[in-house]
Amino acid sequence: MSFPLRRTAALLFAAAALAGSTAPVSPATAAAPAAPPVPRHAECRTRVHGSHATAHCFNGNATTDSVQLHIECVRWWDPDMDTAPAVVGPAGHVALSQRCWLGIRHAWVTHSPA
Repeated sequence: MSFPLRRTAALLFAAAALAGSTAPVSPATAAAPAAPPVPRHAECRTRVHGSHATAHCFNGNATTDSVQLHIECVRWWDPDMDTAPAVVGPAGHVALSQRCWLGIRHAWVTHSPA
């Protein structure tokens, strides 16, 4: 065994010993990337047009999701608005809309388990 390979093997075994593992670590398993997390909520697309905001939510999961549209109005005297929570079942679709008297500064959707 050549010197660079011995040093690499020694480093891998030392890393496994420090981690508290008794199983040998191979380079293929040490560098395996983690799978991306699966979203457990509905996918929502929000559109702002003037003083109206609309969110279309589709739930492609097997679990139900509760969605709510929130808007922040531009003017200080214009109250910020929230829609009532809407339950979106598996393979379901819901459209939420809300408005300000004048322009909308920001619109977003929140999710909670149903």
